[in-house]
Amino acid sequence: MLFNSPLYGVFLLATFAVFWLLYRRRVPRALFLVLASYGFYFYGTWEAAAAEDVPLGPWGWSVLCLAIIFVGSTLDYWVGRALGKTSSPRARKALLLVSIVYYLGVLSTFKYWNFAADSLAALFALGGVRVQATHLRLVLPFGISFFTFETMSYTIDVYRRELEPSRRYLDYLLFVCFFPHLVAGPIVRPRQMLPQLAATPVADPQKQARGLWLIGTGLAKKIVIGDYLSQNLVARAFGNPERYSSLELGVAVYAYAVQIYCDFSGYTDVAVGSALLFGYELPQNFDSPYVADSLQDFWHRWHISLSTWLRDYLYVPLGGSRKGAWRTYVNLMITMVLGGLWHGASFNFVIWGALHGGGLAVTRMWQRARGAAPASWLWKGVSIVLTFHFVCLAWIFFRAPTLGHAWLVLERIARRTGGAANVSLRVALLVVAGLALHALPWRWVHGVREQFVRTPVLVQGALLAAAAYGLHLAAGAKTEPFVYGQF
Repeated sequence: MLFNSPLYGVFLLATFAVFWLLYRRRVPRALFLVLASYGFYFYGTWEAAAAEDVPLGPWGWSVLCLAIIFVGSTLDYWVGRALGKTSSPRARKALLLVSIVYYLGVLSTFKYWNFAADSLAALFALGGVRVQATHLRLVLPFGISFFTFETMSYTIDVYRRELEPSRRYLDYLLFVCFFPHLVAGPIVRPRQMLPQLAATPVADPQKQARGLWLIGTGLAKKIVIGDYLSQNLVARAFGNPERYSSLELGVAVYAYAVQIYCDFSGYTDVAVGSALLFGYELPQNFDSPYVADSLQDFWHRWHISLSTWLRDYLYVPLGGSRKGAWRTYVNLMITMVLGGLWHGASFNFVIWGALHGGGLAVTRMWQRARGAAPASWLWKGVSIVLTFHFVCLAWIFFRAPTLGHAWLVLERIARRTGGAANVSLRVALLVVAGLALHALPWRWVHGVREQFVRTPVLVQGALLAAAAYGLHLAAGAKTEPFVYGQF
């Protein structure tokens, strides 16, 4: 069930109505949202499985995927309770290991088994030994990487004694499966969400109006800009780069930069807006990333919930920047390569992560050499342009279906051939418009949103109805899945 499908609108409206009928009754309210979220996830998994040849069939497969979340959530709840009651270091480490092994085992089986099998077979082949890789016929459960990181952060925080164990089983189940962030984030920390779930929600009309605004603008970014660029240039160019000129492929790379931002930030807007309708606040995930003046700044602005998770649970435990310059660079590289693998089991993502890890290391070297000298406005502008183009270079490996396609895109761009017959005026204008809108000052965006919040309810309804009709007209015949839904 995609956020950009009409069925989601029906589901959201029905869930919203029942939730606010039950909002004063803690247990029925939590139980209803858990069941609604499980239903949302079950349907989405069934849709994906129905299009694939999977073991157990679509129904059995959906039950299995739902069981993975339920069993893992239940396990972590009781692990957290046990961690809160024991002070034995050995017992606490064993409990933490149980939780981590469960989730990494599930993630490894579903997401990395085939990749690991192929890599081992290729490694043996280098030594002259022929090994047949054993593949599993699996469909990746929606959101497995997202809810894995969320649940691991809970048990790690409780283990570190930075968080009190959840006392309410239903609240913890809901923290993991709450449908707005279940499939593609943002990655919610337990310390952010569990206190909100424990409190009685408040029906704040202004907060709900902001939620509706975010849903509308998020869908507009996704459908009007992201989907159009994907369908009319990006998918074709990256799928068959040999048919496109250097200029066309260059525009396609820029178009993908805009597409993935509009797609993923649009998803986040819908997720945050949907949660606000229920009185819950999810964390910010984007902050104009393409105006970053360094890679470090970029990761403070792009997929913020992931970058902070990698920092707190991987980079810092590896030693961070506490053990000297070269160890810092190694830690950055390890963190970003693993961050690349988190996105997908492919050497494309390994290279994408390595590019960012190496870029962050070079950035840190430059910062250490340069010191705290203030940058001129000219240098800042040059830094923004250089950073954006480095990010676009890395996006080639992120988007290309295979490593061969990525190298072919780079090779074709290097030929410097002209001709732009495959780039329509509308595509070019949407690329420019997407970058310009993304870079608008926050006070402007905030001001327009607050103006909408202050308008009378009837006017809000009319504007939303007009927006819904416009999005219906703008939508293509085929519903485009969200990019981060695959992770």
